[in-house]
Amino acid sequence: MIPVNEPVIGEAERRYVLECLETGWVSSAGRFIEAFEEAWAGYCGVRHGVAVSNGTAALQLALAAAGLDPGSEVVLPTFTIVSCVLAVLYSGLVPVLVDADPDTWCMDVASLEERIGPRTRAIMPVHIYGHPVDMDPVRKIADACGLIVIEDAAEAHGATYKGKRCGSLGDMSCFSFYANKVVTTGEGGMVLTDDDGLARKLRDMRNLCFGTPDRFRHEDLGFNFRMTNIQAALGLAQVERIDSLVARKREIASRYTDGLQGLPLRLPVEREWATSVYWMYGVVLEPAAGMDAREFAARLADKGVDTRPFFFGMHEQPALLKRGLFAGERYPVAEHLARYGLYLPSGLALTEGQQEQVISAVREVLA
Repeated sequence: MIPVNEPVIGEAERRYVLECLETGWVSSAGRFIEAFEEAWAGYCGVRHGVAVSNGTAALQLALAAAGLDPGSEVVLPTFTIVSCVLAVLYSGLVPVLVDADPDTWCMDVASLEERIGPRTRAIMPVHIYGHPVDMDPVRKIADACGLIVIEDAAEAHGATYKGKRCGSLGDMSCFSFYANKVVTTGEGGMVLTDDDGLARKLRDMRNLCFGTPDRFRHEDLGFNFRMTNIQAALGLAQVERIDSLVARKREIASRYTDGLQGLPLRLPVEREWATSVYWMYGVVLEPAAGMDAREFAARLADKGVDTRPFFFGMHEQPALLKRGLFAGERYPVAEHLARYGLYLPSGLALTEGQQEQVISAVREVLA
């Protein structure tokens, strides 16, 4: 079976991790944590990076540092991973949903303003599958309404919006470094910000709000969201070669786009104001395909090709509906994407030969 997404671990990663093991700096202290934070923040064009244990923790930490009153509303896309809503709920806040753009699959910014209410305090745009959200309208609405923007860039390592890196477009931005991301630490995440005060607060809160100078005297409550030195060592080595990783992702996408022309598939777009990293190469079946994504995936699996389904909208999640959220809400674009979209193998370890097998299998299934 050709896997969907595999990382590539190089010699520098092995060398840096081995240094941690040999020196004993394996936990949440050591030179690689600060080096990784500085390298990633610098790459994204932001002053401060605060490494944490995973991407969900990054979102929750950012919301906690924002200091929003309980019951405040956060507007976010329904077409995203559940981590976004979990972070909102765990922070005592209320999620308000927006449908997806039918072409980019990101938040539909045209319908954003109508979802802003008197209790709205934050917007959480999510860059989906490597393509940026159209951020200028988001920032315009946020600035006019006095809202904080917490940018979820977990799927957009290296992507740009009008020449600026994703991760530099919010008051705080959040990354995941899970194993399938362009830059990986196995598990891990980071919050970026240009605000000195927020950076201090984020660092304090991720580490249990230990006191200074009395370590075990706590003036505030925080989290144990620390990243280990081993994870940071892996991440630093990945950042040092991110340009080649992004180029490889774009090369894979270009080959798919060339090879899948003429089929009843909607292929990924790249807006003129964006540089996508095609974290996942998604396709959406057209009516002429005569099947939904579930059947398409099963037929590809029979030919040795693994796939993954698109997100189900947050408004269709049983766990959230059971809690009285989003009752009766409908978001037709997200619903269509969930039923007819999936993504093809696009990991950095994918060989050209394997990709040609995937293209052949897709063409055979849709013949």
